[in-house]
Amino acid sequence: MKVLLLTGLGALFFSYYWDDNFDPGGLDYLVLNHLGATPAGTRSRSVQATRWLLQVNFLSYVQLTSLALPSLTDSKGSLVVVSSLLGHVPTSFSSPYSAAKFALDGFFGSLRRELDVQDVNVAITMCVLGLRDRASTAEGVRGITRAKAAPGPKAALAVIRGGATRAPGVFYPWRFHLLCLLRGWLPHPRAWFIRQELNVTAAAAA
Repeated sequence: MKVLLLTGLGALFFSYYWDDNFDPGGLDYLVLNHLGATPAGTRSRSVQATRWLLQVNFLSYVQLTSLALPSLTDSKGSLVVVSSLLGHVPTSFSSPYSAAKFALDGFFGSLRRELDVQDVNVAITMCVLGLRDRASTAEGVRGITRAKAAPGPKAALAVIRGGATRAPGVFYPWRFHLLCLLRGWLPHPRAWFIRQELNVTAAAAA
């Protein structure tokens, strides 16, 4: 079994050099878990911040997927895409990051339909995760949100289990699935819930 896990900025640089320096032949799993973040707050809405986040959190996913797809098609493999709750439920003071993650949902949702109508047996598992207890993540939202971070190892286990079982979606913590379902049905209670987890004054000043 051949698994390629791409995380962090290394994945961004890897996408530029894959054509010349890497042969993805025999690939069974491609796990895309890049993260390019900016601190939460109103200052993060600049064009530069948005362009950076789209490059890392969306365009590099697309490039790596296009390069790996022929190999995954041959092996009937799996594509595991790690996204965020903010790619399904927009919240305050996260406009560029949320835009990039929403783009992931649109692109890979459409790709799943394309593969299905072409009878291509490549599974796509979309993983919707929340705030994890990493030092870099905690620093970026310090003082902004009251949401409790989830344990990183448990989130990773949920991603691995979802990819191994070829599940179409993974939600961790599980309550995020309900929140995504309620997005269109109960917009006002959802907005109230999001507001309770934000320190609006601190976010506006950031």
